[in-house]
Amino acid sequence: MFGNQENTLWVEKFRPGTLEGYVGNEHIIDKVKLYLENGDVPHLLFYGQAGTGKTTLAKIIANGLDADIMYINASDENNVDTVRTKIKNYASTIGFKKWKIVILDEADYMTPNGQAALRNLMETFSKTTRFILTCNYVEKIIDPIQSRCQVFGITPPNKKEVAKRIVEILNELQVKYDNKDLVTIINAGYPDIRRVLNGCQRQVIDNELKIDATSVIQANYMTKLLDLLKSSSDKKTAFKDIRQLIADSKVKDFTALHKYLFDELDNYATGHIASIILILAESQYQDSFAVDKELHIMSTIVKMLNELK
Repeated sequence: MFGNQENTLWVEKFRPGTLEGYVGNEHIIDKVKLYLENGDVPHLLFYGQAGTGKTTLAKIIANGLDADIMYINASDENNVDTVRTKIKNYASTIGFKKWKIVILDEADYMTPNGQAALRNLMETFSKTTRFILTCNYVEKIIDPIQSRCQVFGITPPNKKEVAKRIVEILNELQVKYDNKDLVTIINAGYPDIRRVLNGCQRQVIDNELKIDATSVIQANYMTKLLDLLKSSSDKKTAFKDIRQLIADSKVKDFTALHKYLFDELDNYATGHIASIILILAESQYQDSFAVDKELHIMSTIVKMLNELK
């Protein structure tokens, strides 16, 4: 539906599976190594910006233990029933390994009642079950949960570390690149490593990463548009700013924008992913018939804002 540069997204293909492949946060990694050497971890809470490696680190830890693992994205399953039924049933059954691990991704989307129920489970099943929570906004996690966890703030790697890792990936894939183009993509996506990697993959044609002036303009306006979708709580202000942004970009073909908004769903549409996919799919189909492309894309933006806010 959105093109097929490669069957596998690079963000998944090159997601680190071990601590050795994890980039950044060395002070946290040192502590995690001790946990894994001892074969035990406390309840953990990782917080920080999107795309900085919180979920990746949680999965590395869980896979490094003698444990059964349950993964839940709280943006989709965030109510008290999920805790009282799905998680409780999992924690209360007899396992065949030393530990049971519950990875609760995007935990800041949990309702207050859901968090209160989770706190009780963390106490009740502490002898057999460990909880690893991730969130963007730690202040949305209730104090009783925070006090029961070892809390770590995950920070993005610096640009040099990101560049080094991207170069390793490009070399492994035998992709030719120009340093200036690579710097442009990193600057457009940083500090979100997922966004940087997606940006690289979009610009590779015939095993060569190359962006022209139009692509630079598009990368800049799309990044700014995404930030407006994520940060603005006022729909009228967001609409006005996005309309001006699109007009200033002078972009007339919005095919790349549809692909970009699809690739970046996890960055701005958490909890609304299915609805936004339907909006984007309908918009992309109708785009080929639209007489005024700018009017059509703004109609799509209105639908998205109404869904997200």
